[in-house]
Amino acid sequence: MTAKKRGVLIVNLGSPDKASILAVRRFLKQFLSDPRVVNLPRLLWWAILNFFILPFRPFKSVKVYKEIWTEAGSPLIVLTESLVAKLNRFYKKDSTISIKAAMSYGQPALTSILREFKQEKVDQLIVIPVYPQYSSTTTASVFDAVTRELQQWRYIPELSFVSDYHQSPYYIKAIAESVEKAWRKKPKNKLLLMSFHGLPAQLTKWGDPYFDQCHVSAKLIAEALELKPDEWKIVFQSRFGRAKWLQPYCVEALMALPERNFNKIDIICPGFSVDCLETLEEINITNQAIFLDAGGDDYCYIAALNDTRGNLELMSDLIESRSN
Repeated sequence: MTAKKRGVLIVNLGSPDKASILAVRRFLKQFLSDPRVVNLPRLLWWAILNFFILPFRPFKSVKVYKEIWTEAGSPLIVLTESLVAKLNRFYKKDSTISIKAAMSYGQPALTSILREFKQEKVDQLIVIPVYPQYSSTTTASVFDAVTRELQQWRYIPELSFVSDYHQSPYYIKAIAESVEKAWRKKPKNKLLLMSFHGLPAQLTKWGDPYFDQCHVSAKLIAEALELKPDEWKIVFQSRFGRAKWLQPYCVEALMALPERNFNKIDIICPGFSVDCLETLEEINITNQAIFLDAGGDDYCYIAALNDTRGNLELMSDLIESRSN
């Protein structure tokens, strides 16, 4: 019997293709036009986006993108593609599998990569959004895009969609090992702050499991590291707008910690599979300055999993557990 041809789609959020005002505006327009990302009445949001955000925000955003931009391009794109390249090398002896990276917004475009799989006549399509915790704003958006494209196909391959992996043993192990590796290089600080991307609190009321899954992941990571309750804390970053978001807020926590005698901290972002604007600039530059200005003495950001062996093992496990 002929072995099935597997297509594996590793999906990340995306990034502007250049650190320029035009590229950032183009990216923000696509990203913020997704109804999964912004849950406001469409006509109202269209007016806000086109008259108040897109004319002004790119000028501010491009400055922070330039803070983290590399010669190879956007860290998010570069690191995601490096992860996929290493996965392909890991599977180089298996001719039945094809692994590709795609972005929900920007390039390489998810639709274009799906059509490459169509040309390859895959029998099974495994879609892995690299968001450990499910959110309707990220994971569901990937599902929408994939199924919207598949509706146009005459032959639909078997579809396996990874909704989350927030308590995968491989995921917890990889995060714990990355923290321990950092601590071997530099002795651990008094507190480990686990910062997850924030979301409007209303989404939890509507049934989004993200908040609960973040807490489950954080607890499992703390247990793997054998941390006491007062040695770790969960926070939520990247708050936008005036609405109530998931709490506790990262910035407020950073400002208060030195007053509570936590003036030396380590911080990690377990919800980000690879480093990006929110980790490299917001957490490691802006928020570090906030903590130090508030009286903190030492602030150590621990990198995301990126293209490490732990992330490769995690992705391989997700692939194999869904292969037939």
